[in-house]
Amino acid sequence: MSRKSNKNQWKNRTGIVYSTNEQHEYETSDLDEEDTLSKGKQLLRVTLDSKKRAGKQVTLVTGFRGTNRDLKELGKTLKSRCGVGGSAKDGKIIIQGDFRQRVSTILKEMGYGVR
Repeated sequence: MSRKSNKNQWKNRTGIVYSTNEQHEYETSDLDEEDTLSKGKQLLRVTLDSKKRAGKQVTLVTGFRGTNRDLKELGKTLKSRCGVGGSAKDGKIIIQGDFRQRVSTILKEMGYGVR
């Protein structure tokens, strides 16, 4: 079994669902991710948010500049160190509950700049 190239994966195609032309090149939604900045150059903002969350509070970490994989890895670290759930997507890390102080401390220990 050989793997097909990423540009012909049907989940990544945009615009055209099917083409009978075998020479057709599908457009993909692959966006070039920027390289992850070093921890010392990152300035992350830690805030408390409850908008559109049925009144429940979440700690929101924004300002991360880097790949989605690195974002998810940082989110996983923060969630496990706080002992709660959350998510990491669209350049934001969401931690369930009010953990602003703990998240700020953890990020500073890891070498990130925090506002």
